[in-house]
Amino acid sequence: MTMAAWLRSIPSLTGTPPERDAAPLPDAPEALFERWIRQALDAGVVEAHGATLATVDADGIPDARTLILKDLGPEGWAFAGPRASAKGAQLAAQPAAALNFWWPAVLRAVRVRGRAVEASADESAADLAARSAAARDSIAPGGWVLWRLVPDRVEFWQGSPDRRHLRTVYRRTPDGWQRTDPANESENR
Repeated sequence: MTMAAWLRSIPSLTGTPPERDAAPLPDAPEALFERWIRQALDAGVVEAHGATLATVDADGIPDARTLILKDLGPEGWAFAGPRASAKGAQLAAQPAAALNFWWPAVLRAVRVRGRAVEASADESAADLAARSAAARDSIAPGGWVLWRLVPDRVEFWQGSPDRRHLRTVYRRTPDGWQRTDPANESENR
């Protein structure tokens, strides 16, 4: 069997989507994300706060790694790491990033993209202080950074075994968040 045939033979979209939520969609994506992540945890998804962060390096080549979401609010989607890491260097040079959450057990994904901004030194220090002593050992003062991804676009994807997936997209406008139909967006998904 070829690799392509073998890969196609692996079942996909095997999770169980939740019942259609009758609650109205919130005006801001943070509220819908909170609802979805709580539903994922209630459904048994482990480490639902784990995400893939994508950045670009100095040559414009995408780079991705897995991390943990630290906080979420109107000021952004928070994550942290060493300033001296590849992630830190890439964000310093090009403060654009994307987060992707994938919860296969409930056939849901959330895509967040925008600009990454450094939190205050006090917020970064507080995040470092919340880590275990062992995790703090090798971090020099000022060497830990809390970033916030301030999104301009957030997409909520509900998979379906029949491939009629549902998408809800929030776009930031000068007047606040606007929900858009992804089929009418001029950009690639």
